[in-house]
Amino acid sequence: MPHAVASDGTRIAYQVSGEGPPLLLLAGQANTHHWWDRVRADFDTHFRTITVDYRGTGASDKPETAYSTILFADDVISVLDSLGVGRAHVYGTSMGGRVAQWVAVRHPERVRALILGCTSPGGTHAVERSREVRASLAQSDPDRSRRALLELMYTPEWLSRNPGPYNTLGDPGMPAHAKLAHLRASNGHDAWDALPSISAPTLVLHGTDDLLSPADNAPLLAERIPNSRVHLLPGARHAYFEEERTAAGAAAIGFLAER
Repeated sequence: MPHAVASDGTRIAYQVSGEGPPLLLLAGQANTHHWWDRVRADFDTHFRTITVDYRGTGASDKPETAYSTILFADDVISVLDSLGVGRAHVYGTSMGGRVAQWVAVRHPERVRALILGCTSPGGTHAVERSREVRASLAQSDPDRSRRALLELMYTPEWLSRNPGPYNTLGDPGMPAHAKLAHLRASNGHDAWDALPSISAPTLVLHGTDDLLSPADNAPLLAERIPNSRVHLLPGARHAYFEEERTAAGAAAIGFLAER
């Protein structure tokens, strides 16, 4: 597997498939490129898709240092540099949407169009998940905690039709220090003041029934980012891109195809 080298020497694994304009796909917290496995083929028919294993995950290095969404964004740029990609579409979901915000803010010349999925601006302005949701994820019983996460990702009807495996539940091979570093990176994200500087045309995608990253964050992002619009997926939860694959994929591809 090829690697790019970040500014601090950390090796970042990346994967490339498909044909067409480059599209960078950014996964959620503590996840690898496998986050996109169920839907990647839909994009590969239109784009040259690029995914990464964040530092701390998959085949990337796992340094025992502090991580941040800004650092992840700079790691992503090192991947584009390694590939010789000057400009790319960027589609980030969950924590990947937070990373994508910084890519667009810090490297505007590298972003052709931006999609922010099931994410938030972070900081005090974000709409946070409820105490009940946090408690369900913090249960000491790992099976119950995993089930709670599954039901935040997908509706019961979808789960009954799709027995797994589920690629959105985190990288099982992550060391403990990397899991903690990812959690702190995501929790520490706050791009509120920087969002108005984003110049790329932006689509905000969100499931209306998302309790992990509440859907009220979607209009907040759109209000802060110029030249942006919101597309909501009725009834969808956090992993809207899988459960509503047809509708969400069409919305994303249609938006990017116009640019």
